[in-house]
Amino acid sequence: MPVTSMEDVTESKILLAEYDRLKEEQKTRIGFRDNLLYFTLAATTAVVAVAVRSGQTQLLLCVSAVCLILGWTYLVNDEKISAISCYVRDQLGPRLEELAAAQGTVFGWEVYHRNVAGRTMSKRLQIVVDLFTYLVLPMACTTAFWCSPPVQPLLVLTSLVQTLALAVLGWQFLRRTER
Repeated sequence: MPVTSMEDVTESKILLAEYDRLKEEQKTRIGFRDNLLYFTLAATTAVVAVAVRSGQTQLLLCVSAVCLILGWTYLVNDEKISAISCYVRDQLGPRLEELAAAQGTVFGWEVYHRNVAGRTMSKRLQIVVDLFTYLVLPMACTTAFWCSPPVQPLLVLTSLVQTLALAVLGWQFLRRTER
C-alpha cells in the first residue's frame, strides 16, 4: 500500500473503508449461514440413514446434537449479519450523510430492501424453514427414539436434556425474528 500523507486521510475515507470491510464480513457471513442450512440437512440425512441401516435408534439422538450446534451457529451468524445492517443503516450512513452534506440517504439499499413487497412473507417462510430444520426435524428423530423398543434410562435423560435445549433454540429463533 502506498504511503499517503495525513491530508489524504479523512473521516469520510475511514468510514467508507469501514463500510467496505463490514459489507465484506456481512457477505461472508451470509454465505456461511446459508450453507449451514444445507450442511445441517445433509448431516441429518446421513445420521438417519446410518441409524436406519444399522437398526440403532439411539443414533437418532445425534440429530439433535447436530441441529443444536449448527442451529446456534446459524443464529449467531444471522445476528451478526443483522447487526452489521443496523450499524450501517443507523450509525455509519447518517454519519457519512452529515459529513458529505448529502441531500438523500447514504447507503439507501440498507433501508430500501427492508420495504420491498413480499419481504414480510419471505421472512415468515424463512422462520418456518429454520424451525423445521433446527427444531421439528430433530424432535421427530427424538420421538422416533422414544418409540423404539429398548430405551436405556441414560439415553432417555440425554434426550430430555436435548429436548429442553431444542426448546431454548426454538425460542431464540422466534425471539430474534423481525416483527
